[in-house]
Amino acid sequence: MNILLLGSGGREHALAWKLAQSPACDTLWAAPGNPGISEVATCIALDATDHAAVIAFCEANVVGLVVIGPEAPLVDGLADSLRAEGFAVFGPGKAAAQLEGSKGFTKDLCERAGIPTAGYVRVTDEAAARAALAQFGAPVVIKADGLAAGKGVTVAMTMAEAEAAVADIFAGRFGEAGAEAVIEEFMEGEEASFFALTDGSTIVPFASAQDHKRVGEGDTGPNTGGMGAYSPAPVLTPALEVEVLERIIAPTVRQLEDDGTPYSGVLFLGVMLTREGPKLIEYNCRFGDPECQVMMLRLESDLVELLHACAENRLAAIEAPKFSQDTALTVVMAAKGYPDTPEKGGAIGGLAEAEADGAKVFHAGTALKDGALVASGGRVLNVTARGGSVREAQARAYAALDRIDFPTGFCRRDIGWREVARETSKES
Repeated sequence: MNILLLGSGGREHALAWKLAQSPACDTLWAAPGNPGISEVATCIALDATDHAAVIAFCEANVVGLVVIGPEAPLVDGLADSLRAEGFAVFGPGKAAAQLEGSKGFTKDLCERAGIPTAGYVRVTDEAAARAALAQFGAPVVIKADGLAAGKGVTVAMTMAEAEAAVADIFAGRFGEAGAEAVIEEFMEGEEASFFALTDGSTIVPFASAQDHKRVGEGDTGPNTGGMGAYSPAPVLTPALEVEVLERIIAPTVRQLEDDGTPYSGVLFLGVMLTREGPKLIEYNCRFGDPECQVMMLRLESDLVELLHACAENRLAAIEAPKFSQDTALTVVMAAKGYPDTPEKGGAIGGLAEAEADGAKVFHAGTALKDGALVASGGRVLNVTARGGSVREAQARAYAALDRIDFPTGFCRRDIGWREVARETSKES
């Protein structure tokens, strides 16, 4: 089967790496890809916003499966355009992708379906937002309604922080994504991520993970797209996973089907483990980044078979995904200045040495300049390793990272700290 993968980040490198291992994969193209992806796929220049061009490429190259990595093309309706021409696509259509494309859409769906989540108010101007802040008090959560590359959410611990976040949104910091906002009740608890595959009717649990969104150690500083992650997430016990499936995911899939907008693809949900039980924080309509990287390192099943079955509405006919019992942990190496103004162009070396002992380095924001590898984005590399525990996986990931020569890069040195502390406590 010929496969087209759309995207260029660390998530897409992890997907390409796993797709290329499948005996069902004949030719793998990636658009636009990156230097790491080019090691396992043929990278091509193809604009995902040009639906006609993507369709023409798929027709000319007899593509049997299109895997859409990032959220923007899904929210833009690329999956609909491809399906209309008869192509198998992994990823939801435009209407269902509003689960990620609009925070307000998701909150309203939760209300209709009785899904546990934080109380909220949707607002369209700064005055209404300030009134909602007064209603909730601090701490409070402020979210730009649309896609903001993981940076449109502020967990404000004081009213001053909350008012500044609202002012930022309605001053245009996030462009169209901030035309509306959602003000939410602050939920107390520990956050985890859970992933499930669905073809619109069958739901298959995939894996759990925990990530670190704050840029600074000890989970401090501004939010980012993610500075590291590990999988599985022990805090999301088997019993809690069942509760998440029954109380959050299944009602979501049923509601979307009832609304005439069935969901096909991966559901990635942030879950807050509160005293009242798990509550939905938000949905994403694609694999997480960097959560995908750790899940792909653990996945033992054929990824092509899973995604193709999802795209063809036959998930019920195949075996559930199988994962290694090991923990996988990834550390993001970012360019100095991230998440504000990352320093691009920094030279990168030592990747072969980093992978010498079994670690895997996924490229997130790299480019080739005169044949040399350089940083081209905010999050640049995902240094990923497996181990029998979080502590072991962490040690291996940092040992690999320390072999990399990236003077203009930085990372957090505490990825997985909560679980390492729990493991240490159990031993004492």
